[in-house]
Amino acid sequence: MTWLQRYQFRSFFRNSVWFPPLLGMIGAIPIHRLVRWVDITLALKSSIEPEGARALLGTLSASMFTFIVFVFSILLLSVQLASAQLTPRIIALFYRNRVLKFSLTVFVFTFTFSLAVLFRIGDTVNQISLWIAVYSSLACIGIFLFMIDNVGKSLRPIILLNLIGSKGQEVIADVYPELVAETEVIAANDPIITDRESSRMIVSRSTGVVLAFDMAGLLETARRTNCLIELVPQVGDFITYGDPLFRVRQGGEMITDHQLNQAVAIGPERTMEQDPGFAFRIIVDIAAKALSPAINDPTTAVLALDQIHRLLRVVAMRQLNTGRVYDGSGKLRLIYRTPAWDDFISLAITEIRHYGKDSIQVIRRLRALLENLIDVVPPQRVASLRAEIEVLNRGVERDFRDPEDRVRAGSADSLGVGGRR
Repeated sequence: MTWLQRYQFRSFFRNSVWFPPLLGMIGAIPIHRLVRWVDITLALKSSIEPEGARALLGTLSASMFTFIVFVFSILLLSVQLASAQLTPRIIALFYRNRVLKFSLTVFVFTFTFSLAVLFRIGDTVNQISLWIAVYSSLACIGIFLFMIDNVGKSLRPIILLNLIGSKGQEVIADVYPELVAETEVIAANDPIITDRESSRMIVSRSTGVVLAFDMAGLLETARRTNCLIELVPQVGDFITYGDPLFRVRQGGEMITDHQLNQAVAIGPERTMEQDPGFAFRIIVDIAAKALSPAINDPTTAVLALDQIHRLLRVVAMRQLNTGRVYDGSGKLRLIYRTPAWDDFISLAITEIRHYGKDSIQVIRRLRALLENLIDVVPPQRVASLRAEIEVLNRGVERDFRDPEDRVRAGSADSLGVGGRR
């Protein structure tokens, strides 16, 4: 199995809501047979008459089927409303909810098991099988209440933003594993080879967004064939069929195009697995939606800025001029592109400043963010932050006509309005 096939399998299982319930349905049949065998072996018979058991299980099965349809309908409606209120990019996070998958699996398992027990009722009723069918149906009520509580809370803006911030922090630490030194001069994050050596171009056979790539596999391939491999697009970039995907330099004649295409995952939508910028993108989208005239919710934008502040502090402490991978002998084998400090600053600040230019709350929180970062980040990363404050100051002078409002907008506030730096 290739790296791409393993990646697709993991992604399918992680993002599919229907697959775990399907496993629950399939698993209910052999489990029922096992329980029935235990009932027969131990000669455990229920005191309930067969007709009464049929009526009970028939009612439970019909109710459980209606219940499952209702749960799926209300969940689809809830995620549609939440995505319209915040951003469609949260739908993928919703479908990965483990509590949701577990609950739906139990519901479908109980429905299938009850039908199997109902079908096998003859002149007598097996006791353990009946107990499992009845009590699992009652347990589904408790599981449903727990699922509604969990899913309902997970769709709140603050919970979603915290989740995105936590996942983004993990991705940043994974993509940029090394800490930056305060005395270090950070080079531009430009891994493009500038020499004139010949290279072989491998084009993409798919259309979509670059989701992830097999760094370890590409490094081993380059080492084994004694060549240099360059991944042309950055993770998160959209490419179409025929676009440059790899350049192979300094040899590598034995590497096939298919082998390299199997080392890159391309899909319809960005993910956070190897894309630290996507966490910022989701949070900025939520803030932009909150600042739209139709919603006008600057407090949600301030909550988004809290998470952006958190992520920028993590990014600021990381060595960002990565993108070059060396083998054990110190020879350059793999080149790929990652966002630089200025890229993160532009992505995190520009749109929120633009859409929140009329909100004192957003401007004050944004100023507090920038001033705090200036105090804590390494000196070589302060220039971009000071430039953003200058742009912010010019916007305040332009967009706030009253002197009192200009004074308020010119001061930092960690809460937007009502706090202090």
